Parts: sequence; C-alpha cells; structure tokens
Amino acid sequence: MNRRQRKIIDHLSRGGKTAVSDLARQFSVSAVTIRQDLNYLEGEGFLKRVHGGAALRDADDISKRMVANYDQKLAIASKAAGFVAENDTILIESGSTNAILVKELGKRENINIITTNVFIARELRKNAHANIILLGGYYQHESESLVGSLTKLCLENINFSKAFIGVDGFTSESGFTSSNMLRAEISGAIAKKSKEVFVLTDSSKFGRVHLASLFRPEDITHLITDSGIPEKDRRYLEERGVKVIIV
Repeated sequence: MNRRQRKIIDHLSRGGKTAVSDLARQFSVSAVTIRQDLNYLEGEGFLKRVHGGAALRDADDISKRMVANYDQKLAIASKAAGFVAENDTILIESGSTNAILVKELGKRENINIITTNVFIARELRKNAHANIILLGGYYQHESESLVGSLTKLCLENINFSKAFIGVDGFTSESGFTSSNMLRAEISGAIAKKSKEVFVLTDSSKFGRVHLASLFRPEDITHLITDSGIPEKDRRYLEERGVKVIIV
C-alpha cells in the first residue's frame, strides 16, 4: 500500500464516504489514478466502491474497523507477525488488528493457521502455501465469527502453540472485555488452550469496559499495543507477568 492509499484510508475513517473527484483534487492526481487506488483498496477489503467514489462497509464489518487507527494496527500486526515461525500452528481469533495480521502472514509459506472467523479465512485464499483450518459453529453475520458449543468442541480436538486474540476493552478492575458475549466465551476457551497468548489491541481500548469478560492478565503471555497505552495499565500488566510490547 502506497502513501496516498494510506491517506485515503485515513480520510475514509473520518468521513465514512468519499468521492473520486474530491480525492483527485486533494492529492493532485487524475481521477483514473484515484479509481485505481480505490479498486486496489476494495480488493484488499478496506472499503466498498459506490457510484462516483467509495464508502466504508457496515458497522460491525471487520473491513470497516480495520480502517480506524490503521497505522497503529498495522504496526501492531507487523510486530505480531515476527513471533510466527515456519511450520508453526497458530490460532487467529477475530478482530480488525488480527485481520491485518493475516494480511502480513499471507506472504509466508509453511504455516498452519486455525481461525474462528470467515473473513480472516477468506483473506488467506490467495496463499496456496498456508494450511487453513476454519472451525465450525454458529455464524454471526456481521462480524463473520463462528461461535457456540460446536466451536468449543472443535477447539477441544485441535492443538496450537500460539493464539492471537482481539479485545474491545481493558481496565485493571474488569480485565479484558468484549462487546460480544458469544465471542467472549470462545476467546476465553482459546486462551486456556494455548501455550502462548498474544492480545493485539490499539491503545484506544484501554479504559473501556464492555459487557462480557474475556480473561485476566494472568491468562495471557504477551500484549502488543501502541505508545498510547496508559503507564498505569502497562505497569499493572507487567507486574502480573505479561510481556508488554509497544510499537
């Protein structure tokens, strides 16, 4: 993704919709060039083309959430990708930062990726060298996550060494939380199963509390976030054995 395309993503994250003519004027390039940019970004899952321009997707669509704080999420995902070695078997849960992680891992060969999210599985369709395992379960239409008792049964019958999980909030009182109770149940089961648990989140999630509890700091091994993390939260996590990695 070039600099202009990243600026288009930032522009969309603030307005939700944009026109080809406005972008061409803003970046001093032709409408043809902007259309090529938008087609590329649509192909990468960041937006949808509409007549005369582009727009973000539906509210809970992962591609829409990928756009928010994109630079921070890309840096977090790139750092997380460095922990994945050849022939690793990993599990990637749902979430916008995890979706960007998958784009990074899509360049790799000889890795086994288990996921509970259909969007994430689709992101890997162009990588013929990675082995993709999509767990079964009840399909949540907007988030494209698979949840429920069947998903938990699948988890009980597979093994993986590392898990990458997204969260919606964290406070020292409530621990890590999620806005979706069914996803929270699956994330908790994943954290109990995995030897290494990586939480990937941008710093905007700190100080927020959501409906469903996921896990406590003692249940994870790594947190990868950006420099906006409050110092008190960083210290609290490190005191409980979490390796906090700031990008």
